Amino acid sequence: MDPRLSMDGGGGASLADMPRDGMGSVKHRLKEIPPPEVMKAELDKYVIGQEGVKRALSVAMYNHYKRLRISDDEPMTEQSLGTPTVGASGGVASMPPLPAPIDSFDGEPLVDISREPSEPLTMEKSNIMLVGPTGSGKTLLARSLAKLVDVPFAIADATCLTQAGYVGEDVESILYKLYQASGQSVEATQVGIVYIDEIDKLARKADAIAMTRDVSGEGVQQALLKMLEGSVVNIPEKGGRKNPRAEAIAIDTTNILFICGGAFSGLQRVVAHRLRTSSIGFDANVSSNAAIDEQAAKDGEGCLPVKVEDLMSYGFLPEFVGRFPVYTQLHALSEAEMRHVLTRPHNALLKQYSALFAADGVNMSVTNHALQAIARRAKQSNTGARGLRTILEEVLLEAMYELPSWSSRGVRQVVITGETVLEGKLPMLLPPPTDKGDEDPSDETEVHQALG
Repeated sequence: MDPRLSMDGGGGASLADMPRDGMGSVKHRLKEIPPPEVMKAELDKYVIGQEGVKRALSVAMYNHYKRLRISDDEPMTEQSLGTPTVGASGGVASMPPLPAPIDSFDGEPLVDISREPSEPLTMEKSNIMLVGPTGSGKTLLARSLAKLVDVPFAIADATCLTQAGYVGEDVESILYKLYQASGQSVEATQVGIVYIDEIDKLARKADAIAMTRDVSGEGVQQALLKMLEGSVVNIPEKGGRKNPRAEAIAIDTTNILFICGGAFSGLQRVVAHRLRTSSIGFDANVSSNAAIDEQAAKDGEGCLPVKVEDLMSYGFLPEFVGRFPVYTQLHALSEAEMRHVLTRPHNALLKQYSALFAADGVNMSVTNHALQAIARRAKQSNTGARGLRTILEEVLLEAMYELPSWSSRGVRQVVITGETVLEGKLPMLLPPPTDKGDEDPSDETEVHQALG
């Protein structure tokens, strides 16, 4: 069992030992709460740049944990709302008592937000919307978060969702993936986290009223509304489409945190239309409009700030956007960040290709000139970090084709140079390969043995 999903913090508790609520059902017990700076430090190991987004996600995860812990404190007291103290191990050491509230600050009276001990308090969740160009790290952030959290985490794709009754997957399939990630535990599912990728594909296709239903766009938005806000959703026990005769599982989504992300191609033009001022009359600010249009033309950069009204103009329902109190914007990676993506994070691309070369007994090295050339080409392609792998596959194709032969002929070092990237030349081979006879009778035998 995955230790992140263990309900006892150590992976060894039985169902009989787990706490139960008043209805007798097993509760999902969380481990220690990792503070936001610890989560961000872990994200820094996998994701380059996007500092603001990593901070927002770390705070969202931390608050999600606290909400779940506060919800388990029955009855809830003022002391239960104190801020946990971070221990030396990065977890919660103790809950310090709250100090007495002050009535004024700097001579100005403060607003009274205290509550009565018997006053009920419901901690509402804050779903997150990630807006950023392709290749900026949205999906990688979600996958990296899945390695850190102590609750079930599922990643779903919005492109295959359709309205109920049409070909495609129902929105309930999202919860079924979370149910599977939880080890088929309903209680663990109800405190999980869902990341919905490609959410921009659900935008209305046009502002005009169409003659047919938009079953894969606006129809899916409407189907997601109750799930995002919090309701009891019935999902098929064995997955697939809903069937009235099949067994169903009731999942309460009140405490499920939803994170959505998408590239939102063309959104910068929508933002530019909002920011653009009148270009007619004596007060027209022509230079300002020209600067806005120039930034909007760089749609993949994500330079202009996005607001809620821009998402609605893009094709999202106001009630759908309103269910995401937190939305944060990612920006396109710079050339310097591209170079860091190639070398620094865990699972960096050059580390992956180096391992492929090492499997044949050859070390792979890259010069700074080659590194800069690869990053520059990826930046010009406007496909973000995804373009780096495309360029590396093209640059290293000939070398990987010849690699087994080079290894057998004594080559132990392959150096990728700037000429290899820019001119398509072969990399430097150290030491140079030994000469191979024109007619080697063992060649044909080796090929037949390799092919079986």
